[in-house]
Amino acid sequence: MRAVLVPLAIDPAPPPPGSVLRRAAGTSMGTDWSVRLMLPEGVDGAALAHALQGELDEIVAQMSHWEADSLLARYNRAPGGSWHPLPSRFFEVADYALRVAEETGWAYDPAGGALVNLWGFGPTGRYDQAGFYAPAAGAIEAVLARRASSRPILDREARRLLQPGGAVLDFSSVAKGYGVDRLALCLDAHGVRHYVAEVGGELRGAGMKADGEPWWVEIEGVPDGGALSEQPVLALHGLAVATSGDYRRWFQHGQRRASHTLDPRSGHPVANDLASVTVVADSCMAADALSTALTVMGLEEGLAFADARGIAARFLVRRPGALFDTTSAAWRDLLQ
Repeated sequence: MRAVLVPLAIDPAPPPPGSVLRRAAGTSMGTDWSVRLMLPEGVDGAALAHALQGELDEIVAQMSHWEADSLLARYNRAPGGSWHPLPSRFFEVADYALRVAEETGWAYDPAGGALVNLWGFGPTGRYDQAGFYAPAAGAIEAVLARRASSRPILDREARRLLQPGGAVLDFSSVAKGYGVDRLALCLDAHGVRHYVAEVGGELRGAGMKADGEPWWVEIEGVPDGGALSEQPVLALHGLAVATSGDYRRWFQHGQRRASHTLDPRSGHPVANDLASVTVVADSCMAADALSTALTVMGLEEGLAFADARGIAARFLVRRPGALFDTTSAAWRDLLQ
């Protein structure tokens, strides 16, 4: 039987009379975004779509590690000892990402860009381009040796970030989720309360459709994982969901797949047999970052971390010829 997840609290208010189903879509962060919404009377759909795209464009301008003139790229090139005042969006992401890093003992590292680049998952010298070779042990050790002394320092009171020298920020494990949250805030600001927003597979929803049904979404499965029972479905009502998987960007490295999810503690791609981790949370930024953190931590450590903090998480584990799923207590609380 297919598992069904439903939020513990539901607002039964329907869309306003006269609301019509609309869709807005575009591209950002190297992927597609879309919003399905119940558009109330009097709300300009074209102006709303323009505002939604603008939210994502601003995130790219501030946080892209692909754009040479983004705020993040300029920070990465800045000299050691320099302080950088942060606009509100950048501060929100840096603040949350660094808190997750501290809580996980730096199993999650938003300043792991040097390692990402070394393994070919950054904007240049990519793993899928001719001439790429997996890094030698000495190169990995050199990056790790610089890591402890090159962590950025966030002055939360003054909202500024110190470049200690050599810190390389990479928000790719949190920016898409934050983008989804910004879409949701933009919709709320325009008086839209019933929608599902998505950026590159990360989603957040609120309210209901015209028929009173919530926005149902299927939890992402593993495309190369062989037979598995039907994926759970989630009522995306006041919730967000994100999945981190080893099947998205990877290359064969010896006997193992080298996934784009790297363990900043070892300097290597994760090798813990986790095919994917899905997290359901109140914000998509949290779901995005935590799904990555739990993937790095592995099943045993990650499950204990999730249960201790009430995180709703599903772990899909690779075993010979099959996939097995394990869920946290908070995930099981959502099951109906």
